Amino acid sequence: MSTIQSDHFTKALFMLLDETFDNVQGIYLDKNTSLFETLVGITADEASIPVGGKCATLAAQVKHVAFYLDVIEKSTRDPNFPKADWGEIWQTVNRVTPEEWQSIQAELRTNYNHIINLIETTPAWAGEREIGGAIAIVVHTAYHLGEIRQALCTLRP
Repeated sequence: MSTIQSDHFTKALFMLLDETFDNVQGIYLDKNTSLFETLVGITADEASIPVGGKCATLAAQVKHVAFYLDVIEKSTRDPNFPKADWGEIWQTVNRVTPEEWQSIQAELRTNYNHIINLIETTPAWAGEREIGGAIAIVVHTAYHLGEIRQALCTLRP
């Protein structure tokens, strides 16, 4: 059985997170399509439109990713962290003001920075669960990034 060095995994994880959230390097996204790049220029009115006309709003998609990052970070640091209410955001984040929209984006950035800090302070990856959880951050966010980008194609033909 072969093993992967922890620092190699961490370096690859940082590359994927950077691609997903900030700086496309061509690993799997097209230029200028990271999450934060995608959010630039989306107005509060656009963020208040349901994805596909029937689902949650763009603002809810972004708030959900911010919430997901927060839950991952807090539950990793505190195994007694209370169970999260995953349905609340989908039901409560609808029309947003420009201030609320900016706040949601700032929360996303803050929670992303907390995840980066968590990974930086993780000396080793204990097992498959931790590695899978780390990879799930990228996969989960990429899914919602796709939802947001698809909705923008509809909003801005």
